[in-house]
Amino acid sequence: MKKINNSAAWQKLTQHAERLRDRHLRDLFAEDRERFQGFSLTHGDLLVDFSKQRIEQSTLNLLHEFAEFVGWQAWREQMYAGEAINHTEGRSVGHWRLRAGSGAPSEVQEVLDRMARFCNEVHSGVWRGYSGKPITDVVNLGIGGSDLGPRMVVQALAAHWRKEVRIHFVANLDGADLALALQNLDPASTLFVVASKTFTTQETMTNARTARDWLMQKIGDDSRSVSRHFAAASCNTESAEAFGIAPENVFPFADWVGGRFSLCSSVGLSIALAIGFDGFERLLAGARNMDEHFLSAPASENIPLVLALLGFWNGNFLGARSQAIFPYSHSLRLLPAYLQQLEMESNGKRVDRDGERVDYVTNPVIWGESGTNGQHSFFQLLHQGGELLPSDFIVITKPDFPLPGHHEALLANCLAQSSALAFGKSETEVRSEGVSEALIAYRSFPGNQPSTTIVLSSLDPFSLGQLIALYEHKVFCLGVLWNLNSFDQWGVELGKQLAGRLLPLISGGSPTDGYDSSTGGMIEHLKGLRSANSSCS
Repeated sequence: MKKINNSAAWQKLTQHAERLRDRHLRDLFAEDRERFQGFSLTHGDLLVDFSKQRIEQSTLNLLHEFAEFVGWQAWREQMYAGEAINHTEGRSVGHWRLRAGSGAPSEVQEVLDRMARFCNEVHSGVWRGYSGKPITDVVNLGIGGSDLGPRMVVQALAAHWRKEVRIHFVANLDGADLALALQNLDPASTLFVVASKTFTTQETMTNARTARDWLMQKIGDDSRSVSRHFAAASCNTESAEAFGIAPENVFPFADWVGGRFSLCSSVGLSIALAIGFDGFERLLAGARNMDEHFLSAPASENIPLVLALLGFWNGNFLGARSQAIFPYSHSLRLLPAYLQQLEMESNGKRVDRDGERVDYVTNPVIWGESGTNGQHSFFQLLHQGGELLPSDFIVITKPDFPLPGHHEALLANCLAQSSALAFGKSETEVRSEGVSEALIAYRSFPGNQPSTTIVLSSLDPFSLGQLIALYEHKVFCLGVLWNLNSFDQWGVELGKQLAGRLLPLISGGSPTDGYDSSTGGMIEHLKGLRSANSSCS
């Protein structure tokens, strides 16, 4: 394919950006009193307001022209037809099949049925540990997509937790993560869920082996105890069973499910245990609802496509290099971390689908914090730092934990921040307030920071499923716009390979010849300190 940034469609956008670059959102709103109506979309109870983006209708027209040029609809059809659009791994991309309801593959429906029975047995107390105690605590052992997605969803849906079990998450290779999780747990009533696509991930398997050792030391060195206290979500069923997990406790999923897209698969077992399988089904239904919208809505009304086009515009034509995520919901505080992996692991690429080095920017740095905490942390930089920093604000109409006076103040802060970032406060406005001339420069705000606000009616499994699928499809569309394969992650592998080679050097006495002086020097320093600490203990 011809380099996309040499195309006429790209050049039109470049020229348009030159004309629009210095226009202020104050002027755009002054010229169009109905701007909100023209630059917002709804889908059911979901509202997406992008009127505070630095665009005109002609901008959207040119962006849609570019989307047609790169064939976004053809790529969408290829994904839904099961073609191997993950070409570097020769795989189709089918996470949407996981929530297709009656249209899901039979193997998906079979696993969902098994998950439902398992959850019901745990919640009813039919499933008991090796010593006969009911399960009271579930520890999810995973990392990356096997941790970030389930962890985010479980935290977000705290108002919907079942009371029978408590859910814990362990991901870090640092022993502190697992040790702190285990210190107050009763092994006789604890269930571990090992979530690993390959069942070889170093962090997850190290934690799983340590958890298995802890269990057997506490309730008896009997391998049969593992079958009553361990379950797994994995493509590698053989290795899971070799670990000691009973076959009926292994919940497989297909290799066409990427890790960061896997929370609707059996990787979501911890979600189902947290909110009940009926709640998990509502999550899948919400995601399916957004899948259907993405597949059927015309381009101008297709919310995932429009969000992708706005991100493409901000990064490639206005020069933004980061994207902030601000959920004004304490329950959604892990959403920025989840989206960091979803977006940056998918589209943080420098080589396009044709194997050519790209000479245009791709994915921005994704970051953020829940409101109102971020206002007292880094919002100063957004308001007066001079960087272009687009934001997504996410707001919930009804609180999930209603307390008098709290939610109204939260909503007011969210709307105030997006407005202040857009319109700022001019020197003239500051001067009219009687501020001394010496302080006017300090107390004026340039504004013109673009933002999109996503409004959910409530934070329940269905609406959260919609939100997750919305961002998943946005990532897909951005990959198409940049001519990238969004579904491989070769950049993750190099560090893993090097760590595997360095581990014996840190653990033993092998020479460090052949490594750079920094790595070799640090290994020797660490070994020396570890040796000194051992001799003192």
